Amino acid sequence: MSKKVLATLTSLLVLLTVAACHGKTGLKTPAAAPTNVAGASGAAGAGAAGATGEGAGANAAGAAGAEGNGASAPAGVSRLVYFDFDSSEIRPEFVSEIAAHARALAANASIRARLEGHTDERGSPEYNIGLGERRAQAVRRALLLQGVAESQLTTVSFGEERPAVAGQTEDAWAKNRRVEIVYLN
Repeated sequence: MSKKVLATLTSLLVLLTVAACHGKTGLKTPAAAPTNVAGASGAAGAGAAGATGEGAGANAAGAAGAEGNGASAPAGVSRLVYFDFDSSEIRPEFVSEIAAHARALAANASIRARLEGHTDERGSPEYNIGLGERRAQAVRRALLLQGVAESQLTTVSFGEERPAVAGQTEDAWAKNRRVEIVYLN
């Protein structure tokens, strides 16, 4: 079996596994501007469930990488994974990028990465911390399924606390719903 076919099958397996593991809870939409809560969470599923919210998916561009990452990241591969509204499901367009990060990490056990989960400002601070954690965990599971060692990865949720783009437009919100892959060495 060729490497290209094997990589495609691996990517498909990851996508199907992540989709099967995806659990969705409701989103509480705030009536007023949300109150920010400082800090990060390492506990999976720490979100508070609110009323069920269903939003239209945003189509955010994922070409730019996060700044400040170490030289261990694969060249030319984005370190940002964007998500749809109220979702922790990895979108198909990011499967190959996650696979590239998995290959780089699996090839060098000394490389470490932190997966930082982020959300837009809609929803309570508690819900957004949980959603950011679910997003970081989804990327973590995808990397682990492709041979990355657990000891190489850490996750943190910043919820709505560190927006990439300021504003209350769908475009700004779409860029804030992300996981940043930060290489630590």
